[in-house]
Amino acid sequence: MLSPGFESLDLTPLDEDNPTPLYIQLQQSIEDALQRGALKTADALPGERDLAKQLGVSRVTVRKAINGLVKKGVLVQRWGSGTFIAPQTRIEQPLSRLSSFTDDMSARGLPSSAVLLSRSVGQAAPNELMALGLSPGDLVSRVNRLRLADGVPMAIEHAVVPSRFLPDPSLVKQSLYSVLHEQGVMPSRALQRLHAVLLSAEQAGLLKVPPQSPALYIERRSFTASGEAVEFTSSYYRGDAYDFVAELTIGQPDRIPTDAS
Repeated sequence: MLSPGFESLDLTPLDEDNPTPLYIQLQQSIEDALQRGALKTADALPGERDLAKQLGVSRVTVRKAINGLVKKGVLVQRWGSGTFIAPQTRIEQPLSRLSSFTDDMSARGLPSSAVLLSRSVGQAAPNELMALGLSPGDLVSRVNRLRLADGVPMAIEHAVVPSRFLPDPSLVKQSLYSVLHEQGVMPSRALQRLHAVLLSAEQAGLLKVPPQSPALYIERRSFTASGEAVEFTSSYYRGDAYDFVAELTIGQPDRIPTDAS
């Protein structure tokens, strides 16, 4: 019998009389619970020792089942945190194209949504002045949102736009770029820089992952066709759900001069 605490996961009991190996039964049970919604993205599994004890099987069986599901992408293991249900929505994002989160998800057939965290109008901070080429005292509109794909939190986005381009941040409901397009200041190019970070407890809570989970931090400055800086956005993307892809071309090797002597 499973312990009351583990029964809440609603896993199918393992059957030793079944010719199917126990570790495969456990894999099937976890995948079935995921399909039925009994397990959801970012849910944590019990520790290997507890899981083996509660199921009445060896730790080797549990380890073999978990390793197999990790390889399949169903589970993800985080050093020092445990084993979790991996996101079932994984996004592959090219770095060579400038597009909005809404357009990216729409192109993949995924419904996108946003949870407003805050919005305000105020004087630009020093880093915003530099990023947007503003003068001291200039006003900016700030919109901070949690971005979701198919209901799964994917990114925390902090967008800053000069107020002369976006006087009312409440205009941004879903896509910032659609609003900028309506204002006649659609970005035509952008510069991005990214590096790996660990999420704070607050950020991890919003993205529904454990604290100190890996993430990709991206800063983007976007410009209009005339060269005006129109957007400064900093975002935290879940490292377990996003892949950023760049297409590279191989240049011609330098011509090696012949020795004329």
